[in-house]
Amino acid sequence: MIAFALSIHMLGAIIWVGGMFFAYMCLRPVAAEMLEPPVRLPLWSAVFARFFNWVWLIVMLMPLTGYYMIFKNWDGFTFVTIDIHLMHVIGLLMILLFLHVYFAPYRRMNEALAANDLQEAARRLGQIRVLVAVNLTLGLIIGVIASAGRYW
Repeated sequence: MIAFALSIHMLGAIIWVGGMFFAYMCLRPVAAEMLEPPVRLPLWSAVFARFFNWVWLIVMLMPLTGYYMIFKNWDGFTFVTIDIHLMHVIGLLMILLFLHVYFAPYRRMNEALAANDLQEAARRLGQIRVLVAVNLTLGLIIGVIASAGRYW
């Protein structure tokens, strides 16, 4: 069961962090270069809608699988190593940032799009971009900790 939990946990991390990397480093610059705001902003809304469905699943499964592994392997947090504590804290911060993005700037971007207020929608997209950059950085840090942390 540990192997299954770890597999689900890692697939969640790959999908979430990989999706942010693709969106931020690949899609964002091309969309900004090739598409005008009346096309670019609804594109981002639709992309986020699909991606956030996956992230919702991930932010439910990753804590469940993570806590399962902590309690199954170490009988709780008392004996876990620093790398596990760091991944736990950073992962919770990432979830909180996602929740903020979803319920604040993303929701407001969609409201602005519905009202055809492209300037406000663009402003909200800019907020999302900054928060995704932060979350991407945190996710990459967790990746380093997950792969090398036990050797510290």
